[in-house]
Amino acid sequence: MATPLSPASPRQLPVLLRGEVAPVRSWVTEGSPVRGTLCVTVILVGAGLYGAAIGLWRSGEQALFTAIKFPLILLLTTAGNALLNGVLAPLLGVNLTLRQASVAILFSFTIAASILAAFAPLVLFLVWNVPPLTSPAVRDTYAVIQLSQVGLIAFAGVVANVRLLQFLRELAGSRPVAMRLLIAWLAGNLLLGTQLTWIARPFFGSPNLPVQFFREDALRGNFFESVFYNARRLFGE
Repeated sequence: MATPLSPASPRQLPVLLRGEVAPVRSWVTEGSPVRGTLCVTVILVGAGLYGAAIGLWRSGEQALFTAIKFPLILLLTTAGNALLNGVLAPLLGVNLTLRQASVAILFSFTIAASILAAFAPLVLFLVWNVPPLTSPAVRDTYAVIQLSQVGLIAFAGVVANVRLLQFLRELAGSRPVAMRLLIAWLAGNLLLGTQLTWIARPFFGSPNLPVQFFREDALRGNFFESVFYNARRLFGE
């Protein structure tokens, strides 16, 4: 007979990444604090590695700042969306308590952080090979880096939530209800996560601005305006 894995065993991570319904449902129902600690650790390490790879384009100091800030953004987004989705789940017909919704959201961000950790070497390869800050094409390089990171992070977030779709479908009893909750979760992640990211900028640093932990004008503008501007610059009007 196989020995049950302890709540803190790293060998539980592949089970979560595969989105296996029975264990995930058991873990959400149980809500083990030890397992929660494991998830937070994965987020801190995985998102930290990804953040460091992003910041290295600017400098080693920026890499350190981003390695600290990026995991904190994921954890703050987890907390905010846990509260929001704990309210939305019953309204959308899914029998999840606030605590269970919080655990499920934490699991989704743990999966996302694991995916981002796997992307970290690719990001490091990108920032190592793009033109340096002294290049005349530095503004275009900045746009490429920003848009590529938006795409990778969005991919990780969507995949992480889709991994839990079968779990949500079992709770909801039907795919349409589960899909409605999934879309609500994704929308919350998008709106809250992107704005927190904007406030906590810089992550890889603007070429014409000094390295800082936070910008003095952190509340000016918004994330979507910046992405639109850089997409228009890169692809033309």
